[in-house]
Amino acid sequence: MNTDKTSPTDLGKPAAAPVDAPPAADAATTAVDPRLLVREQGFGGYVGELKRKIRAGDLGALPVIIGLVIICIVFQSLNSNFLTAGNLSDISVAMVGTGMIAVGIVFVLLLGEIDLSVGSVSGLAGGAFAVLSVTHGMSQWLALVLSILTGAVAGAIHGYIFARIGVPAFAVTLAGLLFWSGLMLKVLGDNGTINTSETGVFYDLSNYFFSDVAVAYGAAAVAVAVYFLSAFFDGRRREAAGVPSRPLGEIVLRTVLLAVVAFAAAYMFNQNKGLPLAVVIFVLVLVLTDFVLRRTSYGRMIFALGGSVEASRRAGINIVLVRTSVFAISGTFAAIGGLFLASKISAANQGAGSGELLMNAIAAAVIGGTSLFGGRGRTWNALLGVLVIVSIQYGLALEGVAAAVQQMITGGVLLLTVIIDAVTRKTQKSAGRA
Repeated sequence: MNTDKTSPTDLGKPAAAPVDAPPAADAATTAVDPRLLVREQGFGGYVGELKRKIRAGDLGALPVIIGLVIICIVFQSLNSNFLTAGNLSDISVAMVGTGMIAVGIVFVLLLGEIDLSVGSVSGLAGGAFAVLSVTHGMSQWLALVLSILTGAVAGAIHGYIFARIGVPAFAVTLAGLLFWSGLMLKVLGDNGTINTSETGVFYDLSNYFFSDVAVAYGAAAVAVAVYFLSAFFDGRRREAAGVPSRPLGEIVLRTVLLAVVAFAAAYMFNQNKGLPLAVVIFVLVLVLTDFVLRRTSYGRMIFALGGSVEASRRAGINIVLVRTSVFAISGTFAAIGGLFLASKISAANQGAGSGELLMNAIAAAVIGGTSLFGGRGRTWNALLGVLVIVSIQYGLALEGVAAAVQQMITGGVLLLTVIIDAVTRKTQKSAGRA
């Protein structure tokens, strides 16, 4: 059989010259992912990087920081007491309870879900502690542990029903909101209010201050040193691995900025009662949870789930386990936040966990920069967001503005933040980064 494909008419003709691909247009450029660009040296490199981020919709914490500056300027101009050491110290302590709840909300939002039960769970934890320690005379330390476990179990139940059975998280946690609120009322009994002791570890959660000035300045120095060392050695590891890393100049600049903020805060606290224990615990929680999310495989699984459930399943991630654990974390931090709130007033009552607490916790996470669509956020967002909310509340309170108006203003800030989040997401999709 003849397998020669050459036509008889082609015999004797010279072989055709190979055809080269046409040259690329002079103006053609190769697209490069901005995230892979190594920053240029000098101030121009920072300006260029900032422009790239803005065009791609990656605003980070910049809007929140600008908002905080504006809030401080406006309220200080209205009332000279706003930026006093006493008021700022009160804001710092008041934000911890709601901030702890917001930390758990951040974990849930990273999945692209919501937890509506955190307010009721926080109230239940405070009530459980009061009954165990006051009514039954249990050790405060043991009562604290059991109260926190109560929140963890409640969150795990929500997560398991959502992950295993497939009931929407909104419906599950809405039912939890009603159930745990009713259980709290049952636990507190007919009286409805149980006053806790004004001594001991529970009272100290929100009412203890390190009066020695060396403690605040020492904590600031440790924070700055730990940040510099971790950033420096992380940069060396990245260089050794051949991936882009921050230059030493940027690390030094960031360290100096952190030092200014840390020592200014230490000075402010020392002008009042000293460094609050509540703030120390809150900062340590933020550092720990940020490490878990950014430096562990578990944290990467949470971000992966928030990006795509199907892709995560194909990658071998245990969807049920991760979802259940995230809601358990949310319940745990709701309980911790409830304990701080109860400690601040030295009592557990029927109004705990109700009112605007749930909305403030969710708003703090979202205003701080955590996306409602999942896959983007950090626990430090809870700090920024709750600072905005509590600062607005205290500023309006100094002006004698009614609570109803405060809620309206907070709602407006939340709506503006959600709009920015939605627009940012669309911009990132257009830039191919979402």
